Amino acid sequence: MPDPLPSLDRFTGRTVIVTGSSSGIGEAIARAFAAEGANVVINARSRDDCEKVAADLDEARTLVVSGDVADAEFAEEIVNRTVERFGGLDVVCNNAGVGTFGMLTETEIEDIDKVIDINVKGVVYLCRAAIPHLAKSEAPGGGSIVNTSSVSGTGGDWLLPVYNASKGAVTNFTRALALQLGGQGIRVNAVCPSMTRTEMSAGIRDNDDLHEAFKRRIPIGRGGEPEDIAGPVLFLASEHASFVTGANLPVDGGLSASNGQPNMMAYQ
Repeated sequence: MPDPLPSLDRFTGRTVIVTGSSSGIGEAIARAFAAEGANVVINARSRDDCEKVAADLDEARTLVVSGDVADAEFAEEIVNRTVERFGGLDVVCNNAGVGTFGMLTETEIEDIDKVIDINVKGVVYLCRAAIPHLAKSEAPGGGSIVNTSSVSGTGGDWLLPVYNASKGAVTNFTRALALQLGGQGIRVNAVCPSMTRTEMSAGIRDNDDLHEAFKRRIPIGRGGEPEDIAGPVLFLASEHASFVTGANLPVDGGLSASNGQPNMMAYQ
């Protein structure tokens, strides 16, 4: 008989770091882990924004560590403070990310560096700092890393060359690290969302014509909600995905299945 469907306490006693968790997808992920019993570390650059999320959570199971994941020393700090507070580390969700939109020749060098630093180096630095502790995890299914990549990391997008490059790096880093860490009992996976209701996508959603054009490409006929992404993240982090590693899971309303073609049902 297969195991029963997971109860809502899959992560009781486990400790999870969620970067970029003061809003959007990261906030939804952090709240979902907390609802299933986890100790949750809230992280973003703004402490005030982190505190607003933490205020709704169980104080005994919540730690705020604000700072920039693109700083290698901070990556060590957030891991050390997590282990000091909760005694270990079981899951890392690398969710912090930024984007830049426009022609590459018109993109400022500072913006290019910011995207690469946060989206790529931030993931690499935190994984590097966390691996020794994740290897000690006694959670069913072992330690787990779940990265937030993007459908933009699996193909090209108009006017998003730097963001595409950064998410392509995350996608392939996920595969490579899974190969390296499988023998240590650490699984490494990623979710690849399409357009999701976050601050980053506000420029699209606030433009009715552009928003409708995006929705017509998605077979389900709508953009994602942060909670749509949180569920698959928790699955990948759980023992119910104990034989899943190196996967870049599309969570995109069917966009990748359509090969980028318009949803013809939208025209009927």
